[in-house]
Amino acid sequence: MQGEKIIPRQKFALVYIISGSIFLLLGLILEFFLYSKKMYDMPWFLVGIGACLGIYGLLQILNAERIGTHVVISQKTIKTFLTNYAIILALLVLVIVIIFIEPRFMQIRVLLDIMTQSSTRLIIALGICFTLLIAGTDLSAGRMVGLAAVVSTSLMQTADYANRFFPGLPQIPVVYAILAAVVVCLLFGVLNGFLVAQFDMHPFIATLAVQVIVFGACSLYFDMPPNHSQPIGGIRSDFTSLGQFKFFKGFFGGFSILIPIALVITLIIWFVLNKTVFGKNVYAIGGNREAAIVSGVNVYATIMGIFILASALYGIGGVLEAARTAGATNNYGNGYELDAIAACVVGGVSLNGGVGKIGGIISGVLIFTVIQYGLQFINVSPMWQQIIKGIIIAIAVAIDLSKYRKK
Repeated sequence: MQGEKIIPRQKFALVYIISGSIFLLLGLILEFFLYSKKMYDMPWFLVGIGACLGIYGLLQILNAERIGTHVVISQKTIKTFLTNYAIILALLVLVIVIIFIEPRFMQIRVLLDIMTQSSTRLIIALGICFTLLIAGTDLSAGRMVGLAAVVSTSLMQTADYANRFFPGLPQIPVVYAILAAVVVCLLFGVLNGFLVAQFDMHPFIATLAVQVIVFGACSLYFDMPPNHSQPIGGIRSDFTSLGQFKFFKGFFGGFSILIPIALVITLIIWFVLNKTVFGKNVYAIGGNREAAIVSGVNVYATIMGIFILASALYGIGGVLEAARTAGATNNYGNGYELDAIAACVVGGVSLNGGVGKIGGIISGVLIFTVIQYGLQFINVSPMWQQIIKGIIIAIAVAIDLSKYRKK
């Protein structure tokens, strides 16, 4: 084909390895020989970028037989690359602009803060992604997060707190509060799944109805005497440590426990989606429901499983969010489902169903967290932040629909 260039995979990988080596060497030189306080942690970011490029190059060589011994570069492949990674490229430009405006953004402490804030959002987005993969949605996610936060904190107050939710309740183990919060969310997950699977109700309507029910139930619980809708406080330290404990506190302010928790849950969900029959059935239903039925997929059971699993993840997310903030109200989680849906779509999960990867969801969550954190960092008005977020969502959906039409 005219204008097409074919490059051996090893030569292509060598470009990444050499580029990575340059970045890594430059970072080490800046850190140990030419360091200036104005650089903040930029040298270590360069080292990290260099290491990632080098590892990617090595993986290209190791997997050459599986992914192809040659790389095709043409106008079509370049256009495809720019289309698939347009949002990420735009994010990189935004980060560079933020760094020019406020160099303090180049700190590992900032990166760790972004990863910490992304952790609970990622868990919620992983729950939402199952519903999107079958061309559905779940509008009840945010309210379930709030319900889990209220239920767990109401059981985890200190004995000497003046306004205890349950004055006569003994100090129960933390695991009981977690189980109670998750089980309550599971009940509403069953209701979601039943409405969608049994009555073939559109997930938008079914989960909207459950969203209203969950918020009403949570508000009634929250208004019970003697609490009377007062913010729940006086939370026990063994519970708040689930969201506030940090490893290696001497290392740039510490490494939040939320990060490894989110990582473990992400690995579990990746395994479920990619290595189990249930995961394959989810993609099959989203890709072509009629074909899935013909091939013997139990659509009813799979849809029930999707909403039950999603509700469990919302419950865990709510518990961790409550532990991180050491409190809760019935308004916790409001709007979280919209952020999660937006992060999934930006990360490549198709609204038409059947398409989406865990890696894309991670990048989508990080993109929105970086945008929010970065714009706050340079004191951009919250109103402008909403406008920028809306533009990104619109662009991501437009790209998704254009790819779907081409297929």
